[in-house]
Amino acid sequence: MNSLISALVLSASALTASAAADISTTEARRIQDAAVVLKEIHSAPDRDIPQELWERAECVLVVPSLKKAAFVIGGEYGVGLMSCRHAGVWSAPIFMQIGKGSWGLQIGAQSIDLVLLVMNEKGMGKLLQSKVTLGAEASVAAGPVGRDARAATDARMQAEILSYSRAQGLFAGINLSGGVIKVDVDDNADLYGAGVAPRDVVLGTSVQPPTVTQPFMDALTREKQ
Repeated sequence: MNSLISALVLSASALTASAAADISTTEARRIQDAAVVLKEIHSAPDRDIPQELWERAECVLVVPSLKKAAFVIGGEYGVGLMSCRHAGVWSAPIFMQIGKGSWGLQIGAQSIDLVLLVMNEKGMGKLLQSKVTLGAEASVAAGPVGRDARAATDARMQAEILSYSRAQGLFAGINLSGGVIKVDVDDNADLYGAGVAPRDVVLGTSVQPPTVTQPFMDALTREKQ
């Protein structure tokens, strides 16, 4: 019986590895780009997310290179990666979609990178629903930037989600009210296999990050400043 269970576990692991190996070039590039966004932001402590907030966050969602054109053509959206933390360890990531909101890009910017911090379990649960509208179903506020989080207003500190954008080298908080976030079912099926629920990936500890996501996992590890 033990040998049978071991064989089934190995088989499941092989299927997951195979699924990860079959992801598209676009999906693989998105993982790399999300990792680069975090690494570049962390390299400038005075313009980074405050360490205190980073350590408190339940989850981090990074959407790289969200194109201005995506919000001109109806129905398009940006896709990024989200990982959640368990006992100080980041989970394997899942793909998430963010849809058009009432906010726009900075003047002159053709694309932006988005970083969202999910600050509590309630916010995390909402993002793992079928979809959630920021500002209406989940409270969101522009996050503070720099070394000291104490400069943030009470409204910011009580928000379920803190949001940031980077465009043309400028990293700052952004109000994403009106944006819609949901799990990207198709891309996650490519990464983990159709039988693996995205919720189980980020809320559990049994699913290991596929090799292709390692750059993003490395970028999540931020040294104390």
